Order: sequence, then C-alpha cells, then structure tokens
Amino acid sequence: MNKDFNSQTAFDFVGEIDKQRLEELESEAIEFLKQNEPTEGYLLGFSGGKDSQVIYELAKMSGVKFQPYYSITTVDQPELIYFIRKNYPDVKFVRPKYTMWGLIKRNKIAPTRLMRFCCRYLKETVEGKVIIGVRTEESRSRSLRYATKINHVSRKKILYAPIADWTEYDVWAFHKKYNLKHCELYDLDYTRIGCIGCPFSGKRRILEISRYPRYYRLYFKAFKHVKSVESGQKTLEDFITWWLETDEWKKVWK
Repeated sequence: MNKDFNSQTAFDFVGEIDKQRLEELESEAIEFLKQNEPTEGYLLGFSGGKDSQVIYELAKMSGVKFQPYYSITTVDQPELIYFIRKNYPDVKFVRPKYTMWGLIKRNKIAPTRLMRFCCRYLKETVEGKVIIGVRTEESRSRSLRYATKINHVSRKKILYAPIADWTEYDVWAFHKKYNLKHCELYDLDYTRIGCIGCPFSGKRRILEISRYPRYYRLYFKAFKHVKSVESGQKTLEDFITWWLETDEWKKVWK
C-alpha cells in the first residue's frame, strides 16, 4: 500500500477508528470482489478521489486481477492528474473522443445538474466489468441502483460497487488506518474533486475561476455557441450568470 503520510489530514475528524466495523466492511468488500471476479479480470474506474483509492486498495488486498484506468475529461484538475501519475503509475489514462469545449459546441448547450451529457461522453465510455467507488449514502438514486452492489448497465457493461454501503466516515477511517496519501485538494476544503466547472460543485466554481482561469476562459468561449446565446435570446454575460447561479463571477473574472 501507499504509505506516504500526508501531514495535512483531511481525515482529522475521524478520531479513534472503529476497528471492528472497519474490519467487517473490508472483509465483506474483499469477499464480494472475489466472488464476482470475472475470468478476464476487472477494470477499475479510478478517479484519484478518496473513494477510488479505497476500492483500489481493496482490489489489491483481495488478490483479484484488475486494471485501473482514469477517464480524461479535458477539464481535469492539474493537481489531481499530478497526484495520480506520482502515486498510482499503473493507472491507464483513457483519452476521450471529444473535449468538453467541443461537446458544448456540438450540443449547443452547457452541462448542468440535469443535463449531464458530458459524463456520458467523457467519463462513461469504457465498457466491461468495472469496479467503481460509488456509495449509496451520496444520493437516493444511487441507493436504488446499487442496493445489491451490482448494476447491469448493458450487455457490455456491469458495474460493481464493493463500498456501496460505506459512509464517508468509513472511507476516511480506511485512509487513516493505512496512512494513504490523498490529493492535496481535500486539504484545501474540497469535499469532492473531479471536473473543473462541474455544476455539482455549486458556488465553489467562483473560487475555481481564480484558481483555473484558463479553463473558465475556454468555457466562456464555448458558451458563445450555446443555442440561447447564438440566437440572441441571452447575452453571453447573462448566460454565464445563469450557469454559475450567481453574478459574483464578475468580481473575480479578469
């Protein structure tokens, strides 16, 4: 296991670990992976986040055959890519057919919480029998889809969620138990990491504008091709305000 300890710990709140509970969760997850191991081995969807680090370690502990991969989205946080390349050199990087900007121009819409076309093209293209770090605690829809920890997406794609019943506390307790080094963004008060500009990040995107101005410049440039802007129904400025759900971006954008 990766034993480099991060002195700035996002898991300080864990306190004393409930060793018995964690051991039971680990044993169940390991047994689940062993029982469902395909002949050809698993693929493992690795995002570099805290949950995918746990499934990666559990897959190693179980002894099953697996190939970890990371789906490049073209709006990846640089710190995250650096973290993966440095600490998980066996992760295969999968490049997408389109960039985020190309998708916006192609679909003439911007990604929103309800219009998640970007995930389909950028993150969910790999087929096979895939281990993922989904947890049912995160949403009601996930609790329904992963009640059995297995989701038969199609004939070509089956998803396995060994930590579906883990809580966020359990995940960080696992990190603390094994001294796993995590991406530095968690220590900057990020509760989730992933795509720059993701609508699920809410108002954190205002902070991202200062941190990643180049990416937002590309977003704003692509928004000129959105149907409502292109037709004159909305000004580019109004559309950006609608997309970011606030006009505070004007105060930080240069």
